[in-house]
Amino acid sequence: MKIIMLGTGALGSVIGAHLVRAGEEVIFIARGPRAAFLQQHRLRLTGLADFTVPVTVTTRPQEVQEADVLMVTVKTYDMEPALASVQHLTVGSVLSWQNGVLKNEQLARTFGWERILGATAVVSGEVLPDGTVRFTLNERLALGELPAGTSERAEALAATLVRAGLRAEVSPHIQTEEWSKYVSIASGSAVAGLTRLTTAQFLADPDGSVLVARIVRELGHIAARLGIPLEDRGLLPIQTLCSGFLAEAVASVRQCGAVMAARAPALKNSLLQDLERGRRLEVEETLGYAVRKGLALDVPLPTVDICYRLLAGVNRHLQSKEQEPREGRL
Repeated sequence: MKIIMLGTGALGSVIGAHLVRAGEEVIFIARGPRAAFLQQHRLRLTGLADFTVPVTVTTRPQEVQEADVLMVTVKTYDMEPALASVQHLTVGSVLSWQNGVLKNEQLARTFGWERILGATAVVSGEVLPDGTVRFTLNERLALGELPAGTSERAEALAATLVRAGLRAEVSPHIQTEEWSKYVSIASGSAVAGLTRLTTAQFLADPDGSVLVARIVRELGHIAARLGIPLEDRGLLPIQTLCSGFLAEAVASVRQCGAVMAARAPALKNSLLQDLERGRRLEVEETLGYAVRKGLALDVPLPTVDICYRLLAGVNRHLQSKEQEPREGRL
């Protein structure tokens, strides 16, 4: 396959490096010092995998005309300008490994729904100060046809990822997986950003658990209005939390906190990591998306709305304080 990787942060680097090592033709679209670094030093992974591969990098997306697959891994707030740079591409399949569900609407506006695959990633890493990428989690990559179903193209891409050493599979219910993960990530991001506690801490906390349960249930109302079923896969049993009494949901969240305290007590939500580093937050494309969707569907989201407005204010402050442009980072 000829694969275009739009984004060279941790996730794009991890997936792309594995594909290169497996012999696939991969072109990375990058910019600034990160592009120069990769061209000069190649791409190195440490952690769960330890290898270095030479990579093909371009800072001029217009020079790439066609590909079998376009994978998007840029930050959600960079999505629109990133897609504008590749809208000329002739491509068979397009998918985004980003969190959230707005991504598919954005991809479809650029390439048309017939080219879009749904996708979720439980894979993570971190770009270290020296440009190396530390690969920390290789749990699961899932992809499939939207809103549901499988296909030869999805099967072929999943098989390619598996051959490359990644845990990938085709999901016949990818929209359910995307929304269930979105609800989990959005609720965790909101509470982590406002409390600045580790995931285990805010899940186990008497008040933090109430906030998580309320946000999950409010977002669950949106999914229900859209006719999208949710599931219990992942850290939080989303489907279960959306049913029954609030007190039962809170108790379940606190149980998840106890599990996290035993398994990964220091784990921090990605939004909290960005907040601690003074970086722009992915707020508009997660909580902001929910608020706008709730208004459009006449679904009240009182807890989500308050959390969104508080974090949106924090985000504006971070952006006003940010002196170093993103192009200056590896």
